[in-house]
Amino acid sequence: SGRVLPASDRRVLAAFAAQAAVVLDRRRLRQEAERAKVLAEGNRIRTALLAAVSHDLRTPLAGIKASVSSLRSDDVEWSEEDRAELLAAIEEGADRLDHLVGNLLDMSRLQTGTVTPLIRDIDLDEVVPMAMGGIADPESAVVLDVPESLPMVATDKGLLERVVANVVENAVKYSPAGEPVLVSASALGEVVEVRVVDRGPGVPDEAKERIFAPFQRHGDAPRGNGVGLGLAVARGFTEAMGGTLTAEDTPGGGLTMVLTLRAGGSGTERPQPAAARTVPAEHAVHTERRTP
Repeated sequence: SGRVLPASDRRVLAAFAAQAAVVLDRRRLRQEAERAKVLAEGNRIRTALLAAVSHDLRTPLAGIKASVSSLRSDDVEWSEEDRAELLAAIEEGADRLDHLVGNLLDMSRLQTGTVTPLIRDIDLDEVVPMAMGGIADPESAVVLDVPESLPMVATDKGLLERVVANVVENAVKYSPAGEPVLVSASALGEVVEVRVVDRGPGVPDEAKERIFAPFQRHGDAPRGNGVGLGLAVARGFTEAMGGTLTAEDTPGGGLTMVLTLRAGGSGTERPQPAAARTVPAEHAVHTERRTP
């Protein structure tokens, strides 16, 4: 509508239209690139999951099957010691399966954004000792230094217990024999820090972020020690609760995991479900160090 445009105005209008078309085309290409990235990440995770199922989950299943078949066999008369050893192998395999499947389910919740923490003020000295339940011989493997005088923290009790358990189990697994893991806590202003200190081989600076990516192992970590989800789940749960989980060097050698939580009594609100986390493609290399 309006007046008839002269040729000069039509040329200006055509130039603007061409620029608008370029912008729209770039937007479309960017959206397609994002979709392709999401699809590629999904394929990578599915491939890693299949690898985990084919090895890390089948290994304890095979052990359980072999032990049960041995116990049911009528061809061998097992001594009480042998029976106890086979039953212990069954229990250990079942525990490994429970841990692996639990991490897989937790990771799927994080990927789909369905983690909704219930934030309440709790005492750390009530939660941290409970997280040691999965540690073999915790009295000698872990040293706790969590003062009762610490302020309460605003967190989800169940998620925090899972975070601490994953991080501590990870540290114990890679600590030298006879070197207990130190779990300490301290208040710093409006936050409370939990430090999990080990004397293991440590992690180079360039890999300190990649160890939190799903399905990763660092260096020569052997197969069968997990599917590479423990630290990814721990960080995902921590961020869902409004905290942070980072890695730093232990003075004298080793790795220290630093869990930072908000101090309680500050009018905290229940957060929204955690957004789905996607891992950058450049992290899809075998650089994970320590994930149960």
